[in-house]
Amino acid sequence: FAAPLSAQDIVSTVEKGCTAEIEQFCSKVTLGEGRLLACFYAHEDKLSGQCQYALYTASAQLEHAVSALNYVAGQCSNDIQGLCASVQAGEGRILECLESQSESVSAACKQALNDVFE
Repeated sequence: FAAPLSAQDIVSTVEKGCTAEIEQFCSKVTLGEGRLLACFYAHEDKLSGQCQYALYTASAQLEHAVSALNYVAGQCSNDIQGLCASVQAGEGRILECLESQSESVSAACKQALNDVFE
């Protein structure tokens, strides 16, 4: 399964659209834990239309990714518990487990994975 959108894709959307703002207002911010977004919030009245649009787009991308993840997690919860219980979540390991166990995955889970990742 190939993820439709990665976290890096969402970050890239913001980096490309807000390059000037990052350099001008947020260049000394240590990245991580929402600090860059907090910087944007602190300077929201100075953000260009391009940056505002990039933030809006990234927000929509993130919302879509979370919705897709919730859908798959709901449809595949029994498969994850039964087939991948020993797999540590994160970095796509659960999806890799489901893919490696594809012959044993339930029809509902397979459909959800196809809906999201195909």
